[in-house]
Amino acid sequence: MTGVLLLNLGGPDSLSAVRPFLYNLFSDRLIIKLGPAFLQRPIAGLIALRRAPKTRAMYQQIGGASPIARITLEQANALQTSLGDGFKVYVGMRYWHPFIKAAVAQVHKDGLQRLIALSLYPHYCLATTGSAFARLQDVLKRYRLLCNYIRSWSQNSLYVDALVKTIKEAIGGNDPLSVVRHDGQKEIVQPHLGGCHILMSAHGVPVYFVENGDPYLDELNKTIDLIKERLPGPTYHLSFQSRSGPVKWVTPSTEEKIIQLASAGVKRLIVVAISFVSDHIETLYEIDILYTNLAKKHGIIIQRARALNTEPLFIEALKGIINDANEW
Repeated sequence: MTGVLLLNLGGPDSLSAVRPFLYNLFSDRLIIKLGPAFLQRPIAGLIALRRAPKTRAMYQQIGGASPIARITLEQANALQTSLGDGFKVYVGMRYWHPFIKAAVAQVHKDGLQRLIALSLYPHYCLATTGSAFARLQDVLKRYRLLCNYIRSWSQNSLYVDALVKTIKEAIGGNDPLSVVRHDGQKEIVQPHLGGCHILMSAHGVPVYFVENGDPYLDELNKTIDLIKERLPGPTYHLSFQSRSGPVKWVTPSTEEKIIQLASAGVKRLIVVAISFVSDHIETLYEIDILYTNLAKKHGIIIQRARALNTEPLFIEALKGIINDANEW
């Protein structure tokens, strides 16, 4: 039997968990370097202390906790059902429970000797997939487990199809449109595209990542190009959210882009959380509350394409990725 470890960020499961979650997050030098290495954890502690009240207020507005662990477990269960016998699916989070260390310990306890590590970040970035893999590799030093790492799947056809499906649902309407599927066949759908603008909002990344050769931005653009091929007609834009820390970030920010589009006369905007595959604070608070209110002030109505979560096409995409990687 082969183990499958789904890796994700994690999130506080209660308001009391917010501060330690932030501490774990800012202690990671692959995300942000806070002075010399020996000061990383003390500075992270100060940042967590300062930011915790504001962050807790955000989580209070989405139910008092992050749903990411619950949703990732639901994705794991759906994938387990789809894969069937021969696989056992586990979940490991980088910064909160269930931690990667606990997941690997369970894999070992279950007697498995082969593991496929699948990051639930479609686009490779050192701060996300890179950090999760580094932690996993450190944990695996204690075990005799053969591990196959899936680095990226940003151009997987079923994944792109799943995104296109959610975008079409968000657009709605009655005007026919010819959409090219990944298999080359044309499909007639019924969205209304008159003046349709689609904003791909991705997680922010410091400029120095890209300058140092990180492929994140390039992979994002390749995914968006594939979406454009399948769903031509709308005007597509790319922006970046969830930025923090005293570094230069890739632009434009999602806030800046919304204001710019409002100035250009855009009245309706479909927002796609392009680098996220499940609902959490970036979708439920940042987009649904913060950016929606900002857009409203500037005369724009925002509709967010739903997160992939346990969308069957997405689960089938993960199944195909796992099956392709199950060659030893």
